[in-house]
Amino acid sequence: MKFDFFKQAVRGVTACVLATVFAVPTNLVAQTVAPSHVVSPVDLQKAAVAVTQTREHNLQTVQSFLSSDRAVKALKTAHMDPQQVTNAVSNLNDAELAKLAARADKAQTDFAAGDLSDRDLIWIIVGIAALILIIVAVR
Repeated sequence: MKFDFFKQAVRGVTACVLATVFAVPTNLVAQTVAPSHVVSPVDLQKAAVAVTQTREHNLQTVQSFLSSDRAVKALKTAHMDPQQVTNAVSNLNDAELAKLAARADKAQTDFAAGDLSDRDLIWIIVGIAALILIIVAVR
């Protein structure tokens, strides 16, 4: 008799659990259990705008550096087409563009402070231009 009572109790508990599982909507359970890790559309838009602005700033920095009179003169001395180098800058990815923008900014700052001679600046410009053309050619 004890076995029949135990069997009846297990069946009753199982029935209650199954009824509860099927009675509660699954989306309600998912909302309460899942952590709120979904990124809001506003945050996505802000991040996209920030990335775009950073890229535009870096692109402008490198292009202004390469279009300066000294840079154009240095590129022509190295038998490179300044227009081709300037156009190739837009084909760089964000990381490469950020690195080149930082180097161009540092070179301009060092030159303005008198830490670099014209010869040093020419070597930097030719190196940056060669790097840009190599990266674009590899792709």
